[in-house]
Amino acid sequence: MSQTVLEIKNLQVAYQTEHGEVQAVRGIDYQVQKGETVALVGESGCGKSASVKPIMGEKEANQVIKTGEIKFTYQSKTGEKTIDLLKVNAKVMQSQIKGKEIAMVFQDPMTSLDPTMKINKQVAEAVKASYPDLNKLQVKQRVLELIATVGIQNAEVVQEQYPHQLSGGMRQRIVIAIALAGNPSLLICDEPTTGLDVTIQAKILNLIKHIQKSRKLAVIFITHNLGVVANIATFVNVMYAGKIVETGTSEDIFFDPRHPYTWGLLTAVPDVNEQVKKLPTIAGTIPNLTQPIVGDAFAPRNNYALKIDFEQQPPMFRINQHHYAATWLLDKRAPRVEMPALLQTRIAKMKGAGEADGK
Repeated sequence: MSQTVLEIKNLQVAYQTEHGEVQAVRGIDYQVQKGETVALVGESGCGKSASVKPIMGEKEANQVIKTGEIKFTYQSKTGEKTIDLLKVNAKVMQSQIKGKEIAMVFQDPMTSLDPTMKINKQVAEAVKASYPDLNKLQVKQRVLELIATVGIQNAEVVQEQYPHQLSGGMRQRIVIAIALAGNPSLLICDEPTTGLDVTIQAKILNLIKHIQKSRKLAVIFITHNLGVVANIATFVNVMYAGKIVETGTSEDIFFDPRHPYTWGLLTAVPDVNEQVKKLPTIAGTIPNLTQPIVGDAFAPRNNYALKIDFEQQPPMFRINQHHYAATWLLDKRAPRVEMPALLQTRIAKMKGAGEADGK
């Protein structure tokens, strides 16, 4: 099978509102390879979820796909198949793709689970939707296998319980089990650890990482917190105001960030080892996306903004073969600007810790 599971080209998504047309996604491009996790990171309102909904065929009444392609490659009954998800009709999407070839894990598991149904029935529904030829015993066995796959040891007991009888972390594991029922090629995780305590967050992240590696899944991981994706993502796309402003491997983004917005996100991640009176923040708010954006959308919040930032949108400057950033600071004519001292210190510590672990 082709290594490229998903390829997005120039996707532009808008929403019609009473205040005008919101340009939620303003032209993004990226790929997701088999066995890789690509993280979409950015503040609320930057276009992360809006860019993913078309992949799942979720079309809201006021949504407009301006342009773009979403090529999805999967193994069908007749062999490898590549389709443009934007051209697939709703019936085919619902019966053949959604929940089977492409599955999604949402932020709040209670929005995905029926509070009136036992866990085994809910997982069984997902199994039967993907494998209608299985008999009753085979479905039951598959349900127990899926529950065990997501790290729940007492599957026989848990399957007889209702969602409200489980902890938040257990419920999220069940949602992941349901997502895996159809053996999908692509798994989309939309803020799957938000609302969980730090210990449970780590366990869910490790679970997703384990499943991704063992099944060679392609994963899209959406979050507002760069710290969450440090150990799970292969590639990171930093989004701002509907565009990808920096893209690279996890090592690129965490050890050699180049965009001032990425600097801000990384600096805003709390560090328990630092003695600070006030947590660093990114001043200001995202721009009004109902209005045309001139220049760099981040310019009004950028302490390092140049005159050209307010006049012309920066292109993606190449840093290495897999690392790009859309900032005029990378233009050879721009003045040399260093990243914030606090972030330099953190990166030096991380590199030191990594070298120590290597030894």
